[in-house]
Formats: sequence, structure tokens, C-alpha cells
Amino acid sequence: MKNIFKTGDQKSFKRTVQENDCAIFNGELLHRVCSTFALARDFEWSSRLFFIEMKEDDEEGVGTMLSIEHKSPAFIGEEVTFTATIETIFKNELICTIEAKVGDRIIATGKTGQKMLKREKLKVLFKAEY
Repeated sequence: MKNIFKTGDQKSFKRTVQENDCAIFNGELLHRVCSTFALARDFEWSSRLFFIEMKEDDEEGVGTMLSIEHKSPAFIGEEVTFTATIETIFKNELICTIEAKVGDRIIATGKTGQKMLKREKLKVLFKAEY
């Protein structure tokens, strides 16, 4: 793992809320706003942006934890900016705080955790029988 980032470094990306980002359960659209599970996908992606640059050819990141506090709706067509800030890097683990905003309005805050592992180790872990 390349140690090229430090605490406080940030990565951001933007995403426009689409219909398929809404909460749909058993084919029923509940609300025409960005769902918490769509935010989870984008929270993980925002912190993964660090790992894309940090990983060696024989490594891959894997998520270890995710927390989200949904604070305000993001409506279909609105652009959400996701900003990941490195809280800690310890050994092979990256912890980021995440903030999602539409303009100045905070949509959600939270935290992600990821570990960098050798791809061979992941293959063994993912093939383990339970």
C-alpha cells in the first residue's frame, strides 16, 4: 500500500440523484428522494477514491464498516457532492468521515472503514466455506 495521503486529505465527487437512487421496496417507490442505501454506495465510493491511488497491483480494498446519519432529502435531479476526509490511516486500514451536500445543505454525514489486503488473501477469504 502506497502511503501517499495523510489525515485531513480530501476527495470529492458529484452525483445527480436519479430515479433508481430512490427507496424502492418490492417494486413500490416509497419516496422520490435519494435513499439511504444509495447514499451508502456513494459514501463507500468517495472513500475508495483514496484506495484507487494507494493500492499496489497485487492489492485490493475491502469495506469494514459504514455509518450514515441521513439529515435532509436530496430530490431527483439534484446534484449531491460527496466529500471524504481521511480521519486515520493505521497500518492497512483507512477511516474516513463523509459529508454529502446539495449546495450548502447537508444531506448526510457518516464514516467509512476500509482495509487494503493482498488479492491472494481475499481470494482465500472469499472462498472459505461456512
